[in-house]
Amino acid sequence: SAHLLLFISPQVLTTCLFSSTKMNKNRLSSFIDIRNAFFSEVAIGILANTILLLFHAHNFLLEHRPKSTDLTIGHLALIHIVMLLTVAFMATDTFGSQKTWDDIQCKLVVHLYSSMRGLSICATCLLSVLRAITLSPRNSRLAKFKPHSSHHNLYCTLFLWVFNMFISGYFLVSTVATPSVTSAHLLHVTESCSLCPVIHFLRYVHFVLRTFQDVCLLGLMALSSGYMVTLLYRHKRQTQHLQSTKLSPKAPPEERATQTILLLMSFFVVMYFLDITVSWFSRKLWDIDSVHMCVQMLVGNGYASISPLVLISAEKRIIKVLKYIW
Repeated sequence: SAHLLLFISPQVLTTCLFSSTKMNKNRLSSFIDIRNAFFSEVAIGILANTILLLFHAHNFLLEHRPKSTDLTIGHLALIHIVMLLTVAFMATDTFGSQKTWDDIQCKLVVHLYSSMRGLSICATCLLSVLRAITLSPRNSRLAKFKPHSSHHNLYCTLFLWVFNMFISGYFLVSTVATPSVTSAHLLHVTESCSLCPVIHFLRYVHFVLRTFQDVCLLGLMALSSGYMVTLLYRHKRQTQHLQSTKLSPKAPPEERATQTILLLMSFFVVMYFLDITVSWFSRKLWDIDSVHMCVQMLVGNGYASISPLVLISAEKRIIKVLKYIW
């Protein structure tokens, strides 16, 4: 039985349904050190994302002129909080729980986790695009896309939630409670939940939609990041040219904020492809060593746990408050 398929990236997860793999379920609970590292990662991620969410929610609701990215960063932090809480709930069942889940619990938990993973890449891409638009000069074509109201971001956020909930609806059909079904074709997600074979059409539709979404979003991130790098390069040359004058192009905080977003995009891409790589090797080596599944759990949720630390490090106000508290 293949363990923890939901920790695999969405498109790899669907691919796993076409293969039959086995692993010793009892061995997973013996990796105490990796289990503790996983829960430590989740705890740090939830704390960091909560701090980030509160800070940007305060800016968006109470500041006179909130930044265009406040809502998006707050939304990304909320997604990661829900995602980490869900995966921690799943891990308690994976690492050995006395209480078994029923069909409804399995369907809801698996569906929610898959939706949050999809929303994570959507919000990350949206953050990159918004930053590129904000940084663009007034005479550029992108300037007309600058949001004049927070309602535009809210509508976009609502659409992303509906779309990802719809795609992840596949798991409402395919997820079952393991004790209620007996079949050699089940693919285990946790001790209590499994994925059962469903109509091939639904399987392919889910795979195509997830792959199409990820390819498009990764492409947008690459384009927006390349555009920001170009603008930063031009800005640096312009700054050097104007050093002898009193003119000042853009404020240094703008440049630092852009560099932070670029760092976040780079980190996301690295973790995304590392997750796919580890997932692929896990599927190939499940019969040999189940420790790869534990490593996959750590890698699969690394971005959700570390990304808020990257964003917090760029916010001097948050750092000052944390230093004051501690």
